[in-house]
Amino acid sequence: MRSLMIIMKKNKKKWLVIVSLLIVFTILHATPSITLKTHVFVMGYPIAALTSGIIEDDFHNKVDKEKFAKINAKAYTLTEPPIEKATQGELRNYLVRKIGIWYFAEYLGEG
Repeated sequence: MRSLMIIMKKNKKKWLVIVSLLIVFTILHATPSITLKTHVFVMGYPIAALTSGIIEDDFHNKVDKEKFAKINAKAYTLTEPPIEKATQGELRNYLVRKIGIWYFAEYLGEG
């Protein structure tokens, strides 16, 4: 009986960790702007993630309207983008897709 209690406590801790991670993941992927800021932060640009504004990228959203509709995505632009260390280029445009209840961001590029 005592060993069963120990096993239950261990499983309870595992489930608590799993549920906690799932909650944190959900919070960080709950909206396009939070997802984009999280992505930029993880890319290694925490200051840009915290200080840059986010606007919809009207150009890419119009040009690629049908393509974006198929993949449930929208393009966004950072108003104060980070500068890539290797090329000194601005990392300005991002694509944010909605999959289920979560949003996921990726760098879109300039063109």
